[in-house]
Amino acid sequence: MKLGFILFPQVTQLDFTGPLQFLSRLPGAETHIIAKQKGPITTDSALQLLPTHSFDEVGQMDLICVPGGFGVKAAIGDAETRDFIAQQGGGADYVTSVCTGALLLGAAGLLQGREATTHWAYTDLLELCGARYKAARVVQDGTLFTGGGVTAGIDFALTVIAALKGESLAQALQLGLEYDPQPPFESGHPIKAAPDVLARMQPIYETPVAETAEALQAALDH
Repeated sequence: MKLGFILFPQVTQLDFTGPLQFLSRLPGAETHIIAKQKGPITTDSALQLLPTHSFDEVGQMDLICVPGGFGVKAAIGDAETRDFIAQQGGGADYVTSVCTGALLLGAAGLLQGREATTHWAYTDLLELCGARYKAARVVQDGTLFTGGGVTAGIDFALTVIAALKGESLAQALQLGLEYDPQPPFESGHPIKAAPDVLARMQPIYETPVAETAEALQAALDH
């Protein structure tokens, strides 16, 4: 099974590396880390990522996974990236995303009429893509899987594995990687966070959300 993770500059590395750690352990998985060019990809942290393939070096993937990050605005505005995702998504057996990667799927025309989720700050933008937002950490709509923000990528990966290969394997991988989350705080989503915590974070996303909405609308109008 050919798995294709599609990266872009300023991707959030955990959107990618969390699912990668799990999905790459699928029996028979052939993992491709794909970007427009093969040089190092800067992330939103100090880590750099090195793709294994450029767009023009890969054939059709069986599963594509598009992570998110603050770089999604520029990626949405890049016609070559949108076209590659649209092409791969049209031929893949499974189309998936984590965090704001869902908006790249939307810009490529892959969310029309589908249920999906994304990072909590960006959920209103799903409507621009013709998608229906579903309030869940992971949403499956047929062969489309979308995960919420960043850390939801691990729950997303386990959901995909269970759907493809069964719950027994998913649980075994969960045990092998000791995914037993016990967060010290209950503030991981706006419905749980204290008002002062939410008020602290919301302004950080106002400009990126507005700029991403503008880029998304321009791409869809193109």
